[in-house]
Amino acid sequence: MPPTPIANPPAPQPVSSAPRANERPTHIGKSIQVKGTIHGSEDLFVDGKVEGGIELSKSTLTIGLNGNVQADVSAREVIILGKLSGNITAVDRVEIKAQGALTGDVTAARISIEDGAFFKGGIDIQKAGAVKNAATAS
Repeated sequence: MPPTPIANPPAPQPVSSAPRANERPTHIGKSIQVKGTIHGSEDLFVDGKVEGGIELSKSTLTIGLNGNVQADVSAREVIILGKLSGNITAVDRVEIKAQGALTGDVTAARISIEDGAFFKGGIDIQKAGAVKNAATAS
């Protein structure tokens, strides 16, 4: 009787802790209230209330239509559809959509403010490298 071939077990797949582009962001729903500082390395969607600080230096923060954030924010990108009161340091860009409202200063490489949006504060446009250094220094 010929020997039975032994099948090689499948190679283990590498596990990555970095967020993938097709992953959905972490979601803070309408009825959730958070007090304190949020640190993370994945995208965050806030539709509830956050008071404190948000630090997502390599990720995107989106404030939904129902979102109400009273915090200083440091992120790669910030998109505002709801309300944010606080200063923003963004490595890449800040977008204030038509329904959005921002009260606070912005430091970013790019900013976009749609018609109908509310903005009260100062803007400091810096090259991407300069914003990155400012974000990591704080």
